[in-house]
Amino acid sequence: MLKMKNWFLRIGILMVAFLKSSPSLALPISPGDRLEISIPNDKYFVGVYEVNQDGKLEIPYLGALPVVGLEPSDIQAKLSQSLSDKGFFLPNKLQLSVQILKWAPIQVTVAGETFQPGRVLINETENEANTAVSSESRQITGNYPIRRYLTNAIRAAGGVLPTADVSQVRLIRGDRETIIDLSGVFTGEPVEDVPLIAGDRIVVPRADRFQPELVRPSQITPPGIKVFVSNLTIPAANNASAAVSNREEGISVPYGSRFSHAVVATNCAGGTDISEDRKAILVRADRITGKTIAIERDVEDLMRNSDNNEENPLLMPKDSVACYDSSATNTRDLFRTIGDILSPLNPILLFRNLFN
Repeated sequence: MLKMKNWFLRIGILMVAFLKSSPSLALPISPGDRLEISIPNDKYFVGVYEVNQDGKLEIPYLGALPVVGLEPSDIQAKLSQSLSDKGFFLPNKLQLSVQILKWAPIQVTVAGETFQPGRVLINETENEANTAVSSESRQITGNYPIRRYLTNAIRAAGGVLPTADVSQVRLIRGDRETIIDLSGVFTGEPVEDVPLIAGDRIVVPRADRFQPELVRPSQITPPGIKVFVSNLTIPAANNASAAVSNREEGISVPYGSRFSHAVVATNCAGGTDISEDRKAILVRADRITGKTIAIERDVEDLMRNSDNNEENPLLMPKDSVACYDSSATNTRDLFRTIGDILSPLNPILLFRNLFN
């Protein structure tokens, strides 16, 4: 008998340890969430309630009831107890139900190895300004918060950097911290995506190496990036023709594109012109130190002989790519300019060039 008691005690300890180490399966309540309270044959307490900014429900005749951080079942028990204590219902006769009607947008913070760390708003919808609850929505309970998960918060922070350790993502909720492995997003293994509540903190730690396998569109990386490009054989005469006023901020390329892809997209490779020794330069600024680095490559070598990440780097957001003409093209244009100046058939051009 004593052995059996010890066995049950060990099982209980293991269950408690498991519950402490894994996120809660139910989603606690946050400010802005909408609940529906139902009591048969009652007209004073039933209705749709929204959790206010202080994390409380304003219930008639009961005052403010703190509910933030509680699960719907806990709110139901707390409300039943309050109604019974104040004498509105007999303790064993009250039939009360609390159901979720709508999960609100929430603010969480994301730190560490993401492109845009900081505070983000997730689960925001286009019709958020319309606060009315339709009769149809009141008949549907259990609104699924599809945009209130951990992966959505990381994506809202710009996505993870190639230096992120996605297997050790930290979720901090109050004084409780949970380690979550998101590597399955890239490998296809099951991922435990966790629903979030207001005030959660997410920390994406740094890995010990650059991981090119993370540089592709995914649930926690950007689908595409913007890069700035320039390929002008001669200086443009105005901003419009040079696309300086381009509101799109450069060109869009899929995340995972390389230096060579930007060179092709800029029309820097190929053509009938003399371009065997055209040069392309990739300019990148370190997001932390602000230091700018420039990587110069011969266009033909870049297109034909690149076989690693050093020779043909992966593009990052806000990179700049510029192409420069070959020395043969520059020499040809120089002699063409000299010919234009010395041509006796064009005195107007000669007069202009002398004064310029």
